[in-house]
Amino acid sequence: MKSPSGWDGKLRVDEGASKHAVLTNPEALEDPDYSDKDAPPVEQIEADEDLLENESADTEEIDLVHCRIQSIPALRLERFTKVERICLRQNQIQKIDFPREIACTLTELDLYDNLISHIKNLDDLTNLTSLDLSFNKIKHIKNISHLKKLRDLYLVQNKISKIEGLDGLTELRNLELGANRIREIENLDTLTSLEQLWLGKNKITEMKNLGALSNLKILSIQANRIKSMDGLSGLTSLEELYISHNALTKIHGLENNTKLRVLDVSKNQISKLENISHLKNLEEFWASDNQLSRFEEVERELRDKENLETVYFEGNPLQTQGPAVYRNKVRLTLPQVKQIDATYVRLG
Repeated sequence: MKSPSGWDGKLRVDEGASKHAVLTNPEALEDPDYSDKDAPPVEQIEADEDLLENESADTEEIDLVHCRIQSIPALRLERFTKVERICLRQNQIQKIDFPREIACTLTELDLYDNLISHIKNLDDLTNLTSLDLSFNKIKHIKNISHLKKLRDLYLVQNKISKIEGLDGLTELRNLELGANRIREIENLDTLTSLEQLWLGKNKITEMKNLGALSNLKILSIQANRIKSMDGLSGLTSLEELYISHNALTKIHGLENNTKLRVLDVSKNQISKLENISHLKNLEEFWASDNQLSRFEEVERELRDKENLETVYFEGNPLQTQGPAVYRNKVRLTLPQVKQIDATYVRLG
């Protein structure tokens, strides 16, 4: 993407001149949040046009994506007294600041990919059922426990290091905290209605403090530092478990998770296929890039699964030691499957 003048937004310094340049604040190269306290304030450019001038005051949805909006007050939203959904994705908003006039009707707020550092000024938006603050600069979860009707909360790709501030959100169904800096699963005890929990790409080492989530159906905890599957016994409603890209050496701890339909243990260090024979409802089993080598184990654990449609074993010795015959062996061992790795082998 380029401007009308042909500029692509990148600053390029003359190579010869750069050899003699002196950087007075080298810390700025290491800290993405660096700010010079002595620098002049950033100029706030107000909108030179009303982006919503053609919208009726009775409109129920406002979508302004990638419009370089810097200030919510500049949109003059107070005249939209019936709006239920606002989407301001991919703008330059730094502060949440909505007028009271829209508070009683607004149910969905999407501020994905902006420059927000703090969650605040949501006091009057008590009818929110969905809040998306993903891809911002938020470090702390706070000032949302009063949003009792909230069902979906998205805080993906921020700078959050602690799960907190969620007390009282008893209607919450979906919580997304992927790609943050979280090290410990905690403070989820009051989220008894939670059905989906997404914690991928954090720094979590243990699956603990999950016992209260008896209604949880989907748990995604990929790309963490987990070595053991202990901690899942209380999740009796669990249907999908994504635990790839960790440090597992064995499959275990699933005795009470008999409703599992999808199990993803890819990209671990598992050398033996075991402890899943009781999962009669299994439909998809993903185990690519492990150390599985015995087709006898595949047959013992999976052959009787009538609903099994998809298996992934590529990158295991099962495949690498006999790539020419691998797919046929899987088909003979598991005649019910419709897909082996990324290839469909049977339709209907």
